[in-house]
Amino acid sequence: MQWEVIHWQGSALQDRIFISTYEIMETLFSAGSLNLNILFALCPLIFLAGFIDSIAGGGGLISLVSYSVFGLPGAYALGTNKFSSISGSVVASANYIRTGNYHLKSLVPAFLAALAGSTIGSRCALLIDEKVFSIILLAATPVIGTLVMIQKEHMEKQAERGTVATIILSAAVGLLIGFYDGFYGPGAGTFYQLGFIMLVGISARKACGNARMVNLASNLGALVTFMMEKRVVYLVAVPCAVFSILGNFIGSKLAIRKDIKIIKPMMMTVVGLLLVKLSTDLF
Repeated sequence: MQWEVIHWQGSALQDRIFISTYEIMETLFSAGSLNLNILFALCPLIFLAGFIDSIAGGGGLISLVSYSVFGLPGAYALGTNKFSSISGSVVASANYIRTGNYHLKSLVPAFLAALAGSTIGSRCALLIDEKVFSIILLAATPVIGTLVMIQKEHMEKQAERGTVATIILSAAVGLLIGFYDGFYGPGAGTFYQLGFIMLVGISARKACGNARMVNLASNLGALVTFMMEKRVVYLVAVPCAVFSILGNFIGSKLAIRKDIKIIKPMMMTVVGLLLVKLSTDLF
């Protein structure tokens, strides 16, 4: 892999942050096979992100940083990441709906609030300068990664709330975390589950189902915004979506819960290497 060329591509894109999605595609793919090598390196990372996300959560830490490392400016990295990752959310949500592992009374207000929150968050993300976004990525990713590494067994279930309190708290969870998901995103599924267990007071299994479906809502709200603003690079997003689906499918089939202790450190190792590359490009 010729990293100098990848850095040149990234710098060229960063200098032209306001160009259209189609011009970005032309820049990425004009050099033919060399740029396809970039795609060939990126797709396995997205597969790994989907695989890890389906088992331990936090796969967005890999996918979002990967898009930035390979030259997509902030808003384009966010939009392309939402396109490829939403497929995994659809697959997971369908599984939870089919098995009935969700809590409807808290799901509906959180779902609607997450749509609104992520739309607002993604609109704010569009206003962030590319260099500022890279700094946010470098600063926030290790913190989010540490939170995701915390074992979910340590989350304490509270007593289930009354109807009014459930609606209000669920909407607050959806709105706040939805905003975060639209603005940045990695770890949102874990934070949703944490909110449903500790604030709303539902079981871990139903909280996990709720989290997947509300995560789908916030992904969708943000994706619509990025698509309307032409911040999705489809020639990258479509093949990466295929690898995301494949990673989610294999990971969910294996469901090796006892190996989470291995998978999470592996995830943080990959993220660490990607952050080193991103920081050398930035500074």
